[in-house]
Amino acid sequence: MSSELSAPPHSVPLPVDFKEFPGIKRLAAEYVANFDALRPFFAGDPADDGAWGAAIAARAQLGGDPPAIGRIVRAQQRARGAPGAAVDAAARLDDRRSVAVVTGQQAGLFGGPLYTLLKAVSAIRLARRAERVFGVPAVAVFWIDAEDHDLDEIRTCGVLDADQALATVALKTEAPAGTPAAGVRLGREIEPALDALVDALPETDFTAEVLGGLRRAYANGRGLVEAFATWIEQLLGPHGLVVFDAADPAAKPLAADLFAREIASAGASTTLARDTGDRLREAGFHAQVDPPVNGVALFLRNGGRLPMRIDGDRLRAGDDTLDRSAWLDRVRADATRFSPNVLLRPIVQDRLFPTVCYVAGPNELAYLAQLKPVYGHFEVPMPLVAPRLSATLVDPAVMKFLRRTGLALGTLQPRDESALNHLLGAQLPPAVEQALEGAAGAVRERMAAVAGAVAEVDPTLAGAAESTRGRMERDLGNLQGKVVQAAKRRHQTLRRQFTRAQSQIFPHGNAQERAVGGICFLNRYGALLVDRLLSDTTLDTGRHWVITV
Repeated sequence: MSSELSAPPHSVPLPVDFKEFPGIKRLAAEYVANFDALRPFFAGDPADDGAWGAAIAARAQLGGDPPAIGRIVRAQQRARGAPGAAVDAAARLDDRRSVAVVTGQQAGLFGGPLYTLLKAVSAIRLARRAERVFGVPAVAVFWIDAEDHDLDEIRTCGVLDADQALATVALKTEAPAGTPAAGVRLGREIEPALDALVDALPETDFTAEVLGGLRRAYANGRGLVEAFATWIEQLLGPHGLVVFDAADPAAKPLAADLFAREIASAGASTTLARDTGDRLREAGFHAQVDPPVNGVALFLRNGGRLPMRIDGDRLRAGDDTLDRSAWLDRVRADATRFSPNVLLRPIVQDRLFPTVCYVAGPNELAYLAQLKPVYGHFEVPMPLVAPRLSATLVDPAVMKFLRRTGLALGTLQPRDESALNHLLGAQLPPAVEQALEGAAGAVRERMAAVAGAVAEVDPTLAGAAESTRGRMERDLGNLQGKVVQAAKRRHQTLRRQFTRAQSQIFPHGNAQERAVGGICFLNRYGALLVDRLLSDTTLDTGRHWVITV
């Protein structure tokens, strides 16, 4: 994607503490604010250059030939017609000195939620920094979890329409339940999905170029994963991103020894992850995954993905129950029939690529916190784990509203008008507010005196005096409510501004970066969006950022 427009000077982004951002659990907030609290669970602090140097040195000490993954990546790139900068970046994988900064995600429809784009941009930024600071060839890699089978999650895309309302575009697919994303091929059903996207998105100066590129990627006859890979590659490949389809059968033999070790030591990975989860809880955090006691960190691919389980002294997957030696024979004969689960997938990833850092979202941080002993079990160096860039994109009017009102971002998340009422109440003329507060105070003071006086006449009248005070305070409260309602009528502009901000920042009550597809903002800003995210050095990953492009 290109743009003839030059980027305007950066507007100043608005920082938000993760502890104040709805939905961020304590582990993710502490990770960026107090890494020492989680140090035992990770390889090192990604904010410490010394930790980066150690991670790079650990990779160098492995020695041996360059990873064989380079030729497989290049074959994928040739099939997709990858941009030259991406091909050049992949060639660096043949250099044994090279390191990789990896991130990944499912193949979400039309590029997935905004956070998918943010993860990829974060990997590019960190790879560039590693090369600049440490003088090693560094490659940014996007690992597509192509064997994920949660089609309901990846076949929809949310966008903000011209009225800033959240619209959902869905791809209708007849793939059976349990079909991995890599097994879905696009047919004629992609055309109505693309048309629905066009109808939902407001037309901008960038619409024709952006949606033209999307139609070329999501073409009838292409695989769903291939379309996603092509789109991400065309968008960020010119910036050096290497895209990898993890379902590629050619890559499976490179992980066959890991599959074999998992079978031979069945139960070890699960036990290690469970024990570490217990340690996390003892430290006051949560465990993201709770693997079954009899679990094996592998799936058997048989049309869908069948989880493997320990069954006595044998292992079971679907209708197949075999002893370990028989399963080992199967792995040696055809590794393509197996795939790693969430516990083993990072180990496979970091065996295939010379990973020194993985870029993770908040939930990934939590499950990776359980895997340090699993890395040790497989003798694969655990990389650093860096949080991805976290951001909300708003128009200038919303940014102006936030700065003028000083509203805490989290107050916009509830689907009610409590924050709006508080804001409108704060807009009342001081004389009105002071008069109401004075009246309330006077009622309390005078009625207390009345209650004391009448009690001297007849003690039973104290209750009547208290009831009278309550009615007077309720009447004053009702009057104050009517004043607030009158202020609402006088402040319709403020109401519209509040609603617009709420719609953009928390559509349907959900964080924008999770609810809205990146395609929405690419349509709005074009290539300027990627340029801004890559170049703005103020955007650190220790906070959430509200940005106007």
